[in-house]
Amino acid sequence: VAVSDKPEGPFRDLIGKPLIGEIVNGAQPIDQFVFRDPGTGDWLMFYGGWSHCNLVRLADDFTGLLPFPDGEYYREVTPEDYVEGPFMIEREGKFYFMWSEGDWTKDNYRVGYSISDTPYGPFKRVGTILESDGEHGTGAGHHSVVRRDDEFYIIYHRHPLGSTDGNDRVVCIDRLEFDSD
Repeated sequence: VAVSDKPEGPFRDLIGKPLIGEIVNGAQPIDQFVFRDPGTGDWLMFYGGWSHCNLVRLADDFTGLLPFPDGEYYREVTPEDYVEGPFMIEREGKFYFMWSEGDWTKDNYRVGYSISDTPYGPFKRVGTILESDGEHGTGAGHHSVVRRDDEFYIIYHRHPLGSTDGNDRVVCIDRLEFDSD
């Protein structure tokens, strides 16, 4: 956890150690995403790689973890095909949980999603919202979403057309649209 007096930094380590420095439920401690539950005000953190995703509750000052009502600190919330990169948005009372699938160096890298009535799940895979497009680029994944009123934009990386290096990536932004479902 890093803090600064200004958005551009400089940043300093707040607690002097990793907030999560061990593997729990098989989840590599990477790709954290912090989300505030609009119903309770709780700060939640989704994280994990190696095909496992955990959910934890954060203390209001982000210096530690709080237990869930059942006394547990970690909940595995891994949906089908999850690899890494968890992300959540709330829209019209529904919680859209998204993650990266496939291999980030290959054309099969993509973003899957689920829809839940709560930010705690369950997270059953509904489908794919972002995938390779041979006309524009391949290996589209590992995204974020920004919102302005009811407009959503997905920011992600993909491989440039013609590139053979799986680590060759460019940043892209597209409008994220919703249908009636």
